[in-house]
Amino acid sequence: MTSDFLEVDTAVIGAGVVGLAVARRLAQAGKDVIVLEAEDRFGEGISSRNSEVIHAGIYYPKNSLKARLCVEGRRQLYDYCESRKVGYRKCGKWIIAANEAQNSMLEGIQSHAAANGVPLALMDGDAIARELSEVNASAGLWSPETGIVDTHGLMLALLGELEDAGGSLALRSPVERVESAGGAHTLQVAGSSPCRLRARNLVNAAGLGAVTLTRSWAGLPEDQKPTQWFARGVYFSYSGRHPFNNLIYPVPEPGGLGVHLTLDLAGQARFGPDVEWIEREDYSVDPERVHAFAAGIRQWWPSLDIERLQPAYAGIRPKLTGAGGGFFDFRVDGPEEHGVPGLVNLFGIESPGLTSCLAIADLVKTKLA
Repeated sequence: MTSDFLEVDTAVIGAGVVGLAVARRLAQAGKDVIVLEAEDRFGEGISSRNSEVIHAGIYYPKNSLKARLCVEGRRQLYDYCESRKVGYRKCGKWIIAANEAQNSMLEGIQSHAAANGVPLALMDGDAIARELSEVNASAGLWSPETGIVDTHGLMLALLGELEDAGGSLALRSPVERVESAGGAHTLQVAGSSPCRLRARNLVNAAGLGAVTLTRSWAGLPEDQKPTQWFARGVYFSYSGRHPFNNLIYPVPEPGGLGVHLTLDLAGQARFGPDVEWIEREDYSVDPERVHAFAAGIRQWWPSLDIERLQPAYAGIRPKLTGAGGGFFDFRVDGPEEHGVPGLVNLFGIESPGLTSCLAIADLVKTKLA
């Protein structure tokens, strides 16, 4: 480590979709911003390993950050993609009950969504049969506001606007330690150009690494350093043609939204993610999980051809509660929460983080005002 010492106004740790959205917003507000990314390219973590779904804001408790930021962020994101020519499609989604015992769960989901200002249409099994002729379901909810987005294209647009506003991105620049004292934050940056960097404002948007970074963080109160769990979800792609034009979700399961069908902008189908609690970061996909996938999918799509299911990729959700821990909210911790001036920590930014990215960026700006 050299003794180089750099001064910046604002540093953002992490160049995923949330980090880039935050950095862009702060740069456009007049701050001198640098984004520090540990990997060789931006968006290599959570942002490249999700379903690329624009969520409507259905499942989250009323007045939670997830509910508010998802609904607000979804509206912003559709407008942003339209005006910046980022690829997206408002394809809608079905939430289906595989049997009558699950019908009451749909009513609960509809009630939650209504409390968040998200309209859902409840359809009976006959209506589902007319809309989705190959699907077996006793009832379903239709969400017209759900869509899909080109996440890489979105991040490219955010990065371009960050740079247009005078901000910069430093790749291969992992942050090893932080010390917050005297109204500033000193970062030990490793990588190809090791240095010490001093920032007046700091945003920790390091995704899976955000909590880990706090363990050696001097000047951050110990009770503001959360515990994190990892929930891995794997995806299987479906080769060739299929009969679907909308996303299809079963009713939620503990830890996630169930193994669901999503589409990319080219129309290819993929299934996932499932939920597997793991001890450390591991993106391997066990091909044998295909049998559990097929069993779940065939409950509502009996003509699934298991031979066309191929291992695709895995993602990891940064959870702030363990298995069976129930709902936890986003944590956007600013000076009011932890008492450290000029600092915002982003913890537990799992789904709907992609959908919420622009709204999260607005909230961070407010907390640094």
